Amino acid sequence: MEVALISVGAKARWQLPKGLVDPGETPEVTAVREVREEAGITTTLVQKIDTIAYWYVGDKGRQRVRFHKQVHFFLLAYQHGQVTDHDWEVNEARWVNLPEAIGMLAFKSERQVLEKAQTLLETMLRE
Repeated sequence: MEVALISVGAKARWQLPKGLVDPGETPEVTAVREVREEAGITTTLVQKIDTIAYWYVGDKGRQRVRFHKQVHFFLLAYQHGQVTDHDWEVNEARWVNLPEAIGMLAFKSERQVLEKAQTLLETMLRE
């Protein structure tokens, strides 16, 4: 099993594709859209994996403020496309074996999401 990962930022950290929910979108629609934009591939929704909520400090204009963020993660099935067709925000997108991908991810919460995805996929394959 493989997962599409993206490398972003000056530090080229590896993470899962994700982005902001646009007005009028559901998190599910956003997930499929962001994977297409950031990883270059077209997918279909299989099921929700998890929602992670956290606070972080960032800039809003000239002020430092606290932001509350929710990230919805979904299991998506590859349909077609090439990871080389990613958008400008991404340094690189690549297919990675699931166990290796868990070790590459920059954020603990995303590693935990991939572990849940792996368990879910193993269960689905046994059925």
